[in-house]
Amino acid sequence: MQVIYLDEPFNEKNVNSAPIVLALGFFDGVHLGHQQVIKKAKAEAKKRGLKLAVMTLDRHPSIVFQNVPQSSVRYLTPLKRKLELFVKLGADITYIVALNEKISSMGPQEFVDKYMAGLNAAAVVAGEDYTYGKKNVANMQTLTEYSKKRFEIITVPHLKKGGSKVGSTVIRKYIDAGEVENANKLLGYTYQNTGVVVHGKQRGRKLGFPTINLNISNSERIPSEAIYAVKVTIVGKTVLGMASIGRNETFGEGQKQTVEINLFDFSQMVYGEETVVQWYCKLREQQKFSDVQGLIRQLERDKENTINYFKEK
Repeated sequence: MQVIYLDEPFNEKNVNSAPIVLALGFFDGVHLGHQQVIKKAKAEAKKRGLKLAVMTLDRHPSIVFQNVPQSSVRYLTPLKRKLELFVKLGADITYIVALNEKISSMGPQEFVDKYMAGLNAAAVVAGEDYTYGKKNVANMQTLTEYSKKRFEIITVPHLKKGGSKVGSTVIRKYIDAGEVENANKLLGYTYQNTGVVVHGKQRGRKLGFPTINLNISNSERIPSEAIYAVKVTIVGKTVLGMASIGRNETFGEGQKQTVEINLFDFSQMVYGEETVVQWYCKLREQQKFSDVQGLIRQLERDKENTINYFKEK
């Protein structure tokens, strides 16, 4: 897949010169609703014998339009992960637009002229709530006027499950509550984070449950503090494990939050390795134990429950 970054004013030589079908959206999570939009665009591209291009933004719209601090935004899919999912969905090109004041101050007609017609779109595909400016004047209904019949407009209705819209907002709520199984049903894949293995306090080793400690970027949304059944991909291997997101309160109050994973049947030294953890199921909430032996007994139950969970998958 070709990845093209666009900033104002963008160099037209960077743009694919042939007609394309263009899928539009921010696509945080690339969930089942987003996938429906991109798959519809892919089918249209195949029908027309054209390439599929996906256009997204380099940062969350709330940073520019709602003045949300960039440091406080937690993505379901950081850009690297988003691009991986676009590839799986058959995108030939991804345009990444720099969302800055030049774009946010742009009127809807100029945006359509440059970032739809100007990208040689033969057809534009987006969800029914897609906007490209103030939603009361720059929406899918008004796009007919701005397009001036230069391209076809295909609006994809909301995907609903259980009578409710599949959307990034509800998925974020599930992740924040640790309800990863519900989140995964709406994502259409298993939610994951990427981190680097760092040194911890090696308490798990002393308990008979050695762990890897992950440093995950603050820009990634991680599940709530709890114990989870996970799969971890590390040094080319995928292994089962149980993960703890918490503060180790059994060993004292006021400790920093950590992400620690006990990997089953794995004993390599992997400090500094990039690691992908997939969150399958919340086993239980965090709890403070009165003594270390109580913690060990619970960890043994957690391991048994994790193994049984994956046996039934």
